[in-house]
Amino acid sequence: MIFFNLILAHLLGDFILQPNSWVADKEKKKGRSIYLYLHVLIHIALTMLFLWDFNLWWIALIVGVSHLLIDVTKLSSQTAKTKRIWFFIDQIAHILVIVALSLFYFPYFKLEDFFNDESLKIVTAIVFLTVPSSIFIKTIISIWTPITIDHSKIQTESLVNAGKYIGILERLLVFVFILVNHWEGVGFMIAAKSVFRFSDLAEAKQRKLTEYVLIGTLLSFGIAVLVGILIKI
Repeated sequence: MIFFNLILAHLLGDFILQPNSWVADKEKKKGRSIYLYLHVLIHIALTMLFLWDFNLWWIALIVGVSHLLIDVTKLSSQTAKTKRIWFFIDQIAHILVIVALSLFYFPYFKLEDFFNDESLKIVTAIVFLTVPSSIFIKTIISIWTPITIDHSKIQTESLVNAGKYIGILERLLVFVFILVNHWEGVGFMIAAKSVFRFSDLAEAKQRKLTEYVLIGTLLSFGIAVLVGILIKI
């Protein structure tokens, strides 16, 4: 399938064969940077290499031109505050170009191969285990939220929304472990979470806070396990 050929070429060109010095020069000089055009030429060469068919030169050309336009747009629009956002916009745009080329010019790349009932179940489960589950858990345990001075102090010393993202990542990892039948991975996740999380809570000497976090943790793991089992049925 040509999709994976193009993805491999993209990963090598954008991450492996692009030194940090090139990135810095592009961010400084933007469209005037010689490394920007050298970067595009590398993408064209890699695309031709992995396609291994000179008759498909036009695909390599489209990949190169689109890469140049996307990168110039990113370099011209991003600021220090929006740099992270533009990184993801940039990568999504490149992948969409690859998907479009694979989808519209190669009949054996069909949407139904990816969006069948089985894959839609998995995608739905993944989406549910992210923000929706966080909101469900937050709503359920809100009646026990401990409002104390020590709790507020602990919160200010932690990363913003760290608990939310840790919960999302742990649910997704548990879900993956269940799908691949590695239940020992779930046990490892619970053990690791207990060691790191509850050692901090023990130092805080807040029994209510410890119980509150324990309820949230068990709910998080429980939801992920339940969703994983339902998907496998």
